Amino acid sequence: MDRPSALQRIKKLRKLIAYHNERYYQLDDPEISDAEYDRLMTELMELEQMWGEESGESTDSPTRTVGAEPLKKFETYPHITPMLSLSNALSERDILEFVRRVSSQLEPEKPTYVLEPKIDGVAVNLMYEEGVFTRGLTRGDGLIGENISRNLKTISSIPMTLPGPPAASDSNIVEVRGEVFLHIEDFKLLNRKKASEGKPLFANPRNAAAGSIRQLDSRVSAERPLAINCYAVSGIDGPGFESQWEILQRLREWGFPVNPLIRRVETVDECVAFFRELEATRKEIPYEIDGMVIKIDSLAQQRRLGALSRSPRWAIAAKFAPAQATTVIESIDIQVGRTGVLTPVARMKPVSLGGVTISHATLHNMAEIEKKDILVGDTVLIQRAGDVIPQVVKSISSKRTGNERPFSMPERCPSCGSPVYKNEGEAAHRCINMTCPAQTLERIVHFVSRGAMDIDGIGEKLVRRLLEAELARGPADLYYLTFEDLLGLERMAEKSARNIISAIENSKRPPLSKFIYALGIRHVGEDTAAILADYVDDINELAVLPRERLCEVRGIGPVVAENVTEFFAETSNRETIDRLLAAGVRPQKEQRTAASSLAGTTFVFTGALNRVTRNDAKKMVESLGASASSAVSKSTDYVIVGKDPGSKFQKAQELGIPTLNEDEFLAMITGENE
Repeated sequence: MDRPSALQRIKKLRKLIAYHNERYYQLDDPEISDAEYDRLMTELMELEQMWGEESGESTDSPTRTVGAEPLKKFETYPHITPMLSLSNALSERDILEFVRRVSSQLEPEKPTYVLEPKIDGVAVNLMYEEGVFTRGLTRGDGLIGENISRNLKTISSIPMTLPGPPAASDSNIVEVRGEVFLHIEDFKLLNRKKASEGKPLFANPRNAAAGSIRQLDSRVSAERPLAINCYAVSGIDGPGFESQWEILQRLREWGFPVNPLIRRVETVDECVAFFRELEATRKEIPYEIDGMVIKIDSLAQQRRLGALSRSPRWAIAAKFAPAQATTVIESIDIQVGRTGVLTPVARMKPVSLGGVTISHATLHNMAEIEKKDILVGDTVLIQRAGDVIPQVVKSISSKRTGNERPFSMPERCPSCGSPVYKNEGEAAHRCINMTCPAQTLERIVHFVSRGAMDIDGIGEKLVRRLLEAELARGPADLYYLTFEDLLGLERMAEKSARNIISAIENSKRPPLSKFIYALGIRHVGEDTAAILADYVDDINELAVLPRERLCEVRGIGPVVAENVTEFFAETSNRETIDRLLAAGVRPQKEQRTAASSLAGTTFVFTGALNRVTRNDAKKMVESLGASASSAVSKSTDYVIVGKDPGSKFQKAQELGIPTLNEDEFLAMITGENE
């Protein structure tokens, strides 16, 4: 590969891997198998190593970072010790190479190894202060994680206190690392329940665990039988542990679940033998594993070997090879997803793979079809990614007969007939018609949600009933519902119907930013909607703004500008907005409060508020030119303390930061508004 081609490939790989990191770590909805992700990462590492400084390698490269940026919907906290990822061994030869490398670096000492099944779950960090569980975080980007403490507390096997001081420590903070997962039978029960409720199924146990642990409502997490295995301790400064094996035994003594299949061995032959044993018996294990983790046992030797920017040198994840088979693609159909993405799906001659009959598999997008050179009628190699999701690995061109034919994406949506769009730089083809039948349910649910139009009493179940009764085909239809329409629905009481009609009526004067967000424009979240609402006087002005003007708005990039202009260019979307306005919906331009004495100050909230919601309280301070932060620091000006405050209250006292109760806070805000 020549230099220009290599540098272009490096750039493309970095962008592609960053995208898949977001799908996996943030959205819990991966589009490719772990094996394919590993191949992309290996290729990038090799190219960066080959071209060195010419590759433009930086700290932003996926080869030097871990995970993905935490989601904004959660509070975030730093890990005391970074949560690194693991390098992969994709074959037994890679295991031999790992052992050879570490052995040569540790000579004349001979290492021993701790072998642990690699559970396919979600990595978490449990933090204990003075022996008491104070916080639980996701991996996040390896340095900062999402605070999911309430959800982790629903896992009964996690101890809330440690039995006595764990070890001498200057900070007295202990971090326990573990993997949250679902047993296979519990996963099946969960999917059966979702199917009975008419809800989308989880693709695999890992996605189910990730979706469960990152719920904003901990009651949802509590209903799901999450499990955890713990495997590491960090944050202890003093002596007390000499080996990984000792850590695992101590975790058991403290009451943490530790995998019963762990093993300590002395030779590479024993490592390979246990890897083969796990791979041969994995179907008998009641939870998903996708490999084996090999760790140097001695902590002193671990320190000598050190770590790279994203992974330790003293451990490696040996991955199992996915099961594969060949079959024939008989046709390629199009599915329209809830966000309007048109996904090509291969309909295949049924074939048994891993005890399951496979007859279809997603092809993701046109770029993927072209990349894998897939034709209708092709013989293809398939596998079950994570032993669950059917995946077309590649076409086998040597078996072509000449009767195969190319596939092309439709120019119009097969669900509603609207034009199909594809933004430059994106792989997906989309239908942006907000009344498209394939998207209607999720669009209406988003439209009525709390961050959008906030119509109390209308949730997914009621939207489904309205669709089934043909009372709603899009968001605007909600404002034309009558009391009699609702009363005609099965199991609808008079009081509920009146409350819903009242809630719809009360939503007719939303802030302009909420109205823009409610429309569901791609890449326009609440923050972006607020930026757009600040820039225009009303929705009609936004609808006619050219792309070039939008690109000039601070905080609006070319991708968002393109999505906004495309959205308003779609006739059906403009008709929906016109119907909303005709029904009396009047989005209100938010009035910014004149500068106050609180402008530039920083507030932090902790504990439950009674008189206002946390979200409304944040909006109050922001309207005065102040800001609301999620963490207490020396730059914090006020900490507002509600019922059952957390560690933020203690930190505020330690730093001498003024604290106010809810009444004092509201009095301060009211005074500023007078």
